Amino acid sequence: MITLGLDLGTSALKLALVRDGHEIIASASRPLTVQRPAPGHSEQDPADWWAAACAGLDELRVKAPAELAETAAIAISGQMHGATLIDAQGRTLRPCILWNDGRSQLECAEFEAAWPASREVSGNLAMPGFTAPKLLWVRKHEPEIFARIAKVLLPKAWLGWKLSGQFVEEMSDASGTLWLDVAKRRWSAEALAATGLNEAQMPRLVEGSAPAAELSAEHTARWGFKRPPLMAGGAGDNAAGAVGVGAVRPGDAFVSLGTSGVLWATTAGFAPNPARAVHAFCHALPDTWHQMGVLLNAASSLAWWAQVCGLPEAQLVAEAAALSHSSALFAPYLNGERTPHNNAALRGGFAQLAADTSRAGMTQAVLEGVAYALRDCQAALQDAGTTLQEASVLGGGARSAHWVQVLADVLAIPLHQVAESEHGGALGAARLALMATGAGLEVARPPQRLHTFEPRADAVRRHADLYARWQRLAPHARDLV
Repeated sequence: MITLGLDLGTSALKLALVRDGHEIIASASRPLTVQRPAPGHSEQDPADWWAAACAGLDELRVKAPAELAETAAIAISGQMHGATLIDAQGRTLRPCILWNDGRSQLECAEFEAAWPASREVSGNLAMPGFTAPKLLWVRKHEPEIFARIAKVLLPKAWLGWKLSGQFVEEMSDASGTLWLDVAKRRWSAEALAATGLNEAQMPRLVEGSAPAAELSAEHTARWGFKRPPLMAGGAGDNAAGAVGVGAVRPGDAFVSLGTSGVLWATTAGFAPNPARAVHAFCHALPDTWHQMGVLLNAASSLAWWAQVCGLPEAQLVAEAAALSHSSALFAPYLNGERTPHNNAALRGGFAQLAADTSRAGMTQAVLEGVAYALRDCQAALQDAGTTLQEASVLGGGARSAHWVQVLADVLAIPLHQVAESEHGGALGAARLALMATGAGLEVARPPQRLHTFEPRADAVRRHADLYARWQRLAPHARDLV
């Protein structure tokens, strides 16, 4: 059976046409850009998502017209937390406020004051990246827009509405709004009321592997489908990535080195640790949850450094790999941080620079700084009762053998490079679409392991010492805010 997965990311929208949940028949990708109209702001125009989706589907129709026509089901993976606001006529009221937008720091405290049970029910600290504080910011600063809101949609729900005409959301993505009762897997009326909203302004909830809608007749005809494909609930980007790498059972784990960084652990129950800014969310699968430690800047830190240097990332990493060591340190807080600091105002920087520090040494510091920040996440998960034994690695950073080895040494666990990691979100979405047609959990099997990076004892000891020094950077960053 053929299914289609769309992965609406921050920097690109990717599509994968998949046979039987494993074989990628054809894929496409379209870039997306982020607008920053003010310091700390991060937005995208939803119209750009739609244009990218249309262009990607057009490309798949050229590459694999017969297979696309046979598509039985579609699901979408999406960047989380974004506030996409539409009015009663279906008009988008403003650009989407993205997951890495930091404008609503003050509103986080206001939300928790208005709903004292927030941490207990949502399982999470109120952070500027989450959706609820964004809506309080809109109510305060753009009241004329707030008054016209008919629906609040996360990015993938908006794209799903464009494809099906139905307002539907699923549990993993909804968990990142602060409006979901995560243990009971339903909207919280109290949480919505604290933001001046009600359940009528929310999409209908389904499980990620459940049927949710059908592709509209108009779009079925436009892209030549033989019959309207079923549309599944889909997943937030990390939950979809988990399905793509088979992290669907308690104890399964992965590391994502994408624009953001994630340390993921699948759990059998709702296991929050808001004091350390651990994310405790529903999985995209029924009766399953997960914990995450989240960085706002992972591969984006290397992308920033490459832009500063005016050189390709691959060249910079190759230079760093030739070093024996670097004494430089880097704090990757370019847009603030989530786990464990929950501070959108933190900013990054280099430390311990010397007269002989080279460009390669500074690149190595960037790679190590992201790895140390993920070790912070590892410690936070351990405080929540989760100890990782091994993990797969996803995202653009997973292509760098040098970076993955550094990460294995810092986390002191084996890390696995896996096949098709660049399609993780789209592949996971395609698998959820297949489950919505009646397939079982067995379709979410782990991908082929290409290489396992074992932690090296001498490097583990060296990084333990460097990590202890690196941890002293965060208090200085807070003092400068």
